[in-house]
Amino acid sequence: MVAYEVHGNGPALLMPVNPQPIEGTKADEMRAWGVNPANGRDLIAGLADSYRVIAFDYEGYRLAHPVPLTPTRLADDLLAVADAAGVERFAYYGYSWLALAGLQLALRTDRLTALAMGGFPPLDGPYAEMLTVTRATHALALSPSSAASGGDSVWDTAELTLSPEQTGQFVVLYEALQSFSDAAVSLSVPRMCFAGSADVIAYGPKWGDVTVDIAGPLVRRRADLTAAGWDVEVLDGLDHTGAMQATAVLPVLRPWLDALGLPA
Repeated sequence: MVAYEVHGNGPALLMPVNPQPIEGTKADEMRAWGVNPANGRDLIAGLADSYRVIAFDYEGYRLAHPVPLTPTRLADDLLAVADAAGVERFAYYGYSWLALAGLQLALRTDRLTALAMGGFPPLDGPYAEMLTVTRATHALALSPSSAASGGDSVWDTAELTLSPEQTGQFVVLYEALQSFSDAAVSLSVPRMCFAGSADVIAYGPKWGDVTVDIAGPLVRRRADLTAAGWDVEVLDGLDHTGAMQATAVLPVLRPWLDALGLPA
């Protein structure tokens, strides 16, 4: 069972972030990539005065305990955390693939009070592109010596440190999502999505030569998303890493949650 921490009182908010700041060499590496090693803690601090934040490092847990990660398994894992924390109804915020997880959760339970997705579009999601990237990542994990050198993207020079078991579970996830139609999704809970305007990642040959466009669908389909009941925010100038930091998330997420007046 994934470990979790509970901070604050008020309406429950399930948030798959690492509540413990990263330290040492790993923290230095994260800062080099523009990531705050204490991002989870800072998100909690910005919400726990009014919300019962249930924080858990789900990504870290699944990297430590890889499984065939189907969408249903994903939703079941998240519900298990809510059950362990003793909350029946809860809001959910996730970023990147953990935002995708929130959408799958929303389709499988009536316990959600609100859904906030950051860094992954709820419409026109890059499921095919992410399958290409995860398959390439898995192939590199199986045969690291086959990695191509060169390329213009920072991703081309990034070293792969994940095992075949760790990477393989995400191949399972995105393979299962190839038949998923986000255009057919109909939700009734309050919902919000956001991304940085510069959130477009071009992967070179090493990773399948695809472009994962997160910002584009929010910009192109904004009217459709709004008509479907989504509140949409595009954060000017921020890329995927920049828009996940607490300094960018809290000014969007906190006012939106406050305006909902969620039940405690």
